[in-house]
Amino acid sequence: GSSGSEDEPRPGTAEAAAAEKREQRLRKFRELHMMRNEARRLNHQEVVEEDKRLKLPANWEAKKARLEWQLKEEEKKKECAARGEDYERVKLLEISAEEAERWERKKKRKNPDLGFSDYAAAQLRQYQRLTRQIKPDLEQYKKLKEQYGEALYPTSDSLLHGTHVPSKEGVDRMVADLEKQIEKREKYSRRRPYNDDADIDYINERNAKFNKKAERFYGKYTAEIKQNLERGTAV
Repeated sequence: GSSGSEDEPRPGTAEAAAAEKREQRLRKFRELHMMRNEARRLNHQEVVEEDKRLKLPANWEAKKARLEWQLKEEEKKKECAARGEDYERVKLLEISAEEAERWERKKKRKNPDLGFSDYAAAQLRQYQRLTRQIKPDLEQYKKLKEQYGEALYPTSDSLLHGTHVPSKEGVDRMVADLEKQIEKREKYSRRRPYNDDADIDYINERNAKFNKKAERFYGKYTAEIKQNLERGTAV
């Protein structure tokens, strides 16, 4: 009987074990409660961020990435200028042959030269070419934004005439671009007008082109023979 009473747990020990077990359960409950609150907070934060993303323009991510890339490029240019290095040369040294080849393929695929189709398409290609050459001055843009604030973005009620004075650098860039366009336009060969009084010595368009080439290369050798034949025909 004495040995059996020793194996039974004492009342104080049983109460302590029950209290410890209850404390563990309460601690686990508090942890689960905190985890649930954290999950609610993260879900709410994700919903708010998703709502912001849905309200942004469709190409916002691409625009943001491009602006960040432009800022990095400007910083690299300043660093190269401070070290007295040529930025374009440094940039080319960092590009591998595979990247350069992939870039060329992408550029050709993005803007293929399909030749002349109509004047509207030619005008659109000219507009796209000119806009790609525009490099915005981000520092000047920040200064103007700080100076004018919301007035920098005009509305239908804004008075624009006479309010903008272009900078000397902007005028010089425009003049240089116009001179480049004039120089390039002068190199174009215009279609020569048809001369009704010229002798017809061909049977079709292809034969006419061949005769012109033959005249250009051998005309000085056959001029006398041609004159003799014409005189003989006249006689």
